[in-house]
Amino acid sequence: MYRPTRILFVALASLLIGGPAAVYAADDSESPDAPTVTIDGQQWYELFNGENLEGWRPAEENPHVFSVEDGKIVVDGPRSHLFYDGPVAGADFKDFHFRSEVYTYPRANSGIFFHTRWQARGWPSVGYEAQVNATHRDRIKTGSVYSVSNVLDDAPHNDEEWFLYEVIVKGDRIILKVDGETVMDYTEREEDIRGQRRLSSGTFALQAHDPGSRMYFRSIYIRPLARMK
Repeated sequence: MYRPTRILFVALASLLIGGPAAVYAADDSESPDAPTVTIDGQQWYELFNGENLEGWRPAEENPHVFSVEDGKIVVDGPRSHLFYDGPVAGADFKDFHFRSEVYTYPRANSGIFFHTRWQARGWPSVGYEAQVNATHRDRIKTGSVYSVSNVLDDAPHNDEEWFLYEVIVKGDRIILKVDGETVMDYTEREEDIRGQRRLSSGTFALQAHDPGSRMYFRSIYIRPLARMK
């Protein structure tokens, strides 16, 4: 099985998330005996087994757009969303470190929703979206907390190349990284909250945006986080 490339995950809050006295570690208290990998000495839970969509639930809208080929989730077709519904943490994550390798074709648009929940149709109304877009006409590019705190026009990666995308949530803070580099560091503000678009807890969803957007996802892992004082 493919193993992710080495990245530096710094657990000191002064460098990552939280105040200078806070340290974060994996919270395994609600995680089952699920498959894991070790990256830089830390345990990560596997969300995608590389063989099929076990543990994932597509929306009722165009579920056929998601498939598995050669160890990767293929996203290709009209609007739909694929929600994690597996055993890790009961598919209900609050504070976490998520990572996936992503591959975009030219003019593709997608996203990774978090703190969301399954819905049959339409754009998810719950939670936030970590945008995926290098060259789609939408000006909001990869590294954006979509329509909340945006990276405009210049994407931090190229099409037709695998890149590592990380989403870190702790408390009211969201950090997005591309290939180990922080491209977004956003702290939730009350004035930014619209309806159920807010930090709470929930699952993840991969987005199929439109018929012209073809994407791949692979090596999808999660570390639930807990604060140690």
